[in-house]
Amino acid sequence: MKRRDTLKALTLSSLGFAALNPQETLAENRALATDAALPDVPVKVPGGRLKEEAIRDAKLNAEKFFTPAEMATIKVLADIIIPADSKSGSASDAGVPAFIEFIVKDMPLNQTPMRGGLKWIDRESQKRFSKVFTLITKAQQLQIVDDIAYPQKAKAIHSQGVAFFNLMRNLTASGFYTTRIGIDDIGYVGNTPNVWQGPPEDVLKQYAKHIE
Repeated sequence: MKRRDTLKALTLSSLGFAALNPQETLAENRALATDAALPDVPVKVPGGRLKEEAIRDAKLNAEKFFTPAEMATIKVLADIIIPADSKSGSASDAGVPAFIEFIVKDMPLNQTPMRGGLKWIDRESQKRFSKVFTLITKAQQLQIVDDIAYPQKAKAIHSQGVAFFNLMRNLTASGFYTTRIGIDDIGYVGNTPNVWQGPPEDVLKQYAKHIE
């Protein structure tokens, strides 16, 4: 399935690059998490966040929501959505599973839909192939995914799976394209310095008579 180009377009239309994936500032957050006394005057940390925000992020990162089995399923699904190619690594290479783990703790409204969707995937896999999703073949995994990845074509019986996969796809794209791997994959370079070499020679010649 040709998903990467579509995901790029969707992500670029809805995301800016003011900040990278929170996982990329995890090390600095861990250092701040041990500081129990917050300053009277807010102190900013790298990335433009307040110290209080970095401490909260570090505490969330220290918690666990998904089980190891659920994280394994998330990894498989994320890499189906954004597989590795000749240009860049896969979603899991970019740390997307950890990003999703962080997001559901930061935004708890996603917890029930994600956990329920992961259970749906395993039930569907058990029903079709008598094994959980991570233990079936890649072809079998894609068979299930193809039934829920295209909402307009999906059967009503798969509505829960469709809703879950929409969320999973959105989180995967958001996670991937706000990491260095994803940004490099897009080719985004941001503002870059330029070298001013003065007006072009032909322009100088054109206006030389007005300068004399």
